[in-house]
Amino acid sequence: MKVLVVGSGGREHAICWKLKQSSKVTELFCAPGNAGIAQTAQCVDVKATDVDGMVKWAKENAMDFVVVAPDDPLALGMVDALEEAGIPAFGPRKNAAVIEASKAFSKELMKKYHIPTARYETFTELDQALAYIEERGAPIVVKADGLALGKGVVVAATVDEAKRAAREMMADKKFGESGSTVVIEECMTGPEVTVLAFADGERVRTMPASQDHKRAYDGNQGPNTGGMGAISPPPQYTPDVAARCMDEIFLPTIRALKAEGRPFQGVIYFGLMLTPGGPRVVEYNARFGDPECQAVLSLLDSDLMDIFTACREGTLDRADIRWKDQAACCLVLASGGYPLDYQKGYPISGLEEAGKSAVVFHAGTKLGKQGEFLTNGGRVLGVTALGDTLEQAIANAYAAAKPISFTGMHFRTDIGRAF
Repeated sequence: MKVLVVGSGGREHAICWKLKQSSKVTELFCAPGNAGIAQTAQCVDVKATDVDGMVKWAKENAMDFVVVAPDDPLALGMVDALEEAGIPAFGPRKNAAVIEASKAFSKELMKKYHIPTARYETFTELDQALAYIEERGAPIVVKADGLALGKGVVVAATVDEAKRAAREMMADKKFGESGSTVVIEECMTGPEVTVLAFADGERVRTMPASQDHKRAYDGNQGPNTGGMGAISPPPQYTPDVAARCMDEIFLPTIRALKAEGRPFQGVIYFGLMLTPGGPRVVEYNARFGDPECQAVLSLLDSDLMDIFTACREGTLDRADIRWKDQAACCLVLASGGYPLDYQKGYPISGLEEAGKSAVVFHAGTKLGKQGEFLTNGGRVLGVTALGDTLEQAIANAYAAAKPISFTGMHFRTDIGRAF
């Protein structure tokens, strides 16, 4: 099969890396890809959000299957457009991807189908949002309704901080139209975990749980990022918790979407808070999380292409899905200043040495004129290692990352330990 993966980050590198291991995949392409992905797949110069351009290229080059990985093209309906052009595609259609594209929609869905989540209100007028914040007090959570690169959520410790976040989203348009509507909700407490799951419209099969580390600095301090590292599985996600989540959250969500005429086929991301009152949904995503994807796919012990096909064809119950009895840790190496202002174009050294004991997934890299790897984003690399225990996996990831260096490089030193 000739397979095209859409996207350019660490998540897409992990997907390409795993698909390359499939005997079904004879040719692998990625649009637009990055310098690391180019070592595994042939990169194509089409933007991930160019729906028409992607469909045109896929048709002209006779792709047998397209994997749409990022949130933006899913929300734009790229899967719908590919399928209408006769090209099989992996990922939810636009009317199901709205579960991530609109937080207001997902909250209403949870309310209607009694899926546990935080109490909330939705606002389109700034003065009403500010009055609600004043009334409810802090801590409180302010969320931009639409997509905001994983950064449209502010957990405000004070009323002033919450009001400032609402003003930035609604009046200053910090996230463009994504912040025209905001969701303001209670601040839940407890460990946060992610469960990614394959879905075929009716059935859901979960992957090993993972735990992302969103804050930029050690001790869960600093601004939110796209993710500074991930572990799998986290110790708090016990078999009892997993069973409860399946009964109260995972299956009800898939059934709710089907009942609404929005069957979900693809990877659904359940962001969960394990509160004293039980697990609750923090957010849904309509695709693999990044960097959770790097950790979790490193544990997959079966053919990813077969699973993608089963999701699309509605045969997930018969798919061979096996996982290694190990733990994984993905450590993100970021540009200085990320997630705020940062510079690009710095040479990266030590990749070959690091690759001897771990898989180094590229997130923001490009090739220089001499063929050298250069930084080209906020999150640059995801060093991913396995271990027989979680502590061993964490130690292996940090050890593997030691030889890597680039100007301004920073990373958290407490991935997997900041519970």
